[in-house]
Amino acid sequence: MNTQKSNQQKSKAIVLVHGGFVDGSGWAGVYKILKNKGYNVLVVQNPTKTLADDVATTKAAIESVDGDVVLVGHSYGGVVITEAGTHPKVSSLVYITAFAPDKGESVASLIANPPPGAPVPPILPPKDGNLFLDRTKFAASFAADVETDTASFMADSQVPWGVDALQGAVTEPAWKTKPSYYLVATEDKMIPPPAQRAMAGRAKAQVTEVPGSHAIYVSKPAEIAKLIQQAADARA
Repeated sequence: MNTQKSNQQKSKAIVLVHGGFVDGSGWAGVYKILKNKGYNVLVVQNPTKTLADDVATTKAAIESVDGDVVLVGHSYGGVVITEAGTHPKVSSLVYITAFAPDKGESVASLIANPPPGAPVPPILPPKDGNLFLDRTKFAASFAADVETDTASFMADSQVPWGVDALQGAVTEPAWKTKPSYYLVATEDKMIPPPAQRAMAGRAKAQVTEVPGSHAIYVSKPAEIAKLIQQAADARA
């Protein structure tokens, strides 16, 4: 029976999509846990210049693996999976403290009117069409519970996030037709937890709340892997 379950797991693919300012390497801890449990895991490396390009890259990754796919997105990656998740091979969506836009919405529209008292991410003015976070404030805002050296590395290795990517609007939200799961990071200083809960509720997602920063996928990979495994095992 255990062998049969192991074989079933290996036939299930999990595709991990990173957000803005970072690349796919932050998924290393989650990747290792899921691989050790027998899942087929692929990490997407999106250019984060335009939503269209990131969706195309993600769909290519989905098509490259066998079987149906649990599509996982962190932060801006939630926009990508919302648009790319309509792919017929995608069976469920997992949002990790992520944007889950409705039709016509983008990151730009979702962050346009923050509620009074909400933390303001230290995003620097655009340069050549790209955004960065203030490196001196990166850890406090993005990765407060990440080990100090790792948080410093993340700050100093930021990936340019294109303004065009933030403005990319969703056409048909996959969460309207696919089962969804949402992990709320309750100490997030980038996407306010109330906003996370509102998006999760609108998507009728199964919600898990875990204390952690915006980089909870780095700081608490076991919690993230547990939710992804729940989504994978529920597909049957």
